[in-house]
Amino acid sequence: MYVILWEYQVKAERLAEFEANYGANGAWVELFRKDAGYLGTDLLRDQNDPRRFVTMDRWVSEEAYLSFKATWQQQYNALDAQCDDLTEKESLLGIFSLRN
Repeated sequence: MYVILWEYQVKAERLAEFEANYGANGAWVELFRKDAGYLGTDLLRDQNDPRRFVTMDRWVSEEAYLSFKATWQQQYNALDAQCDDLTEKESLLGIFSLRN
């Protein structure tokens, strides 16, 4: 499994909109679901800082993710631009592989 972790500091006045776009039935999940290699996304909210979130996107493999990006790059970029104003900060925390 291939896992991508992102951290976000969300603007206080945009919390509901952020959760609607990044949550279980949000625009990002809707886009990712177009690819068979997508396994799911978890949206985690920091208990000590209600404006801090982490997303965990799970893919079958790196190849599946890269194939998705190649196919859906234009839509990905458009959605990324649309959601850019929801946050004060966005950081890639890392890319991980599940090892058994």
